[in-house]
Amino acid sequence: NSTLLEKGERVFKNNCIVCHAGGNNLIIPEKNLKKETLEANGMNTKNAISYQVLNGKNGMPAFGARLKEKEIEAVAIYVLEESLKDFKN
Repeated sequence: NSTLLEKGERVFKNNCIVCHAGGNNLIIPEKNLKKETLEANGMNTKNAISYQVLNGKNGMPAFGARLKEKEIEAVAIYVLEESLKDFKN
């Protein structure tokens, strides 16, 4: 599972960090990736995050054409894990 997290971290750093550095959201600040926000918006599952990454929503572009299914799954797991720590290492 650590290799899946490492893969998710690579995908995040290569695709998501521009808008979501530190779990924040530069486009819509109140829609950050912190645990409480994900829970409040029903985005605290691998499937919900994967769906958003795949299809995009509001200011977030769809990554379905750029990322493979396994990459989307890995980044969803990474986001969930990091949200538990508020993206602080």
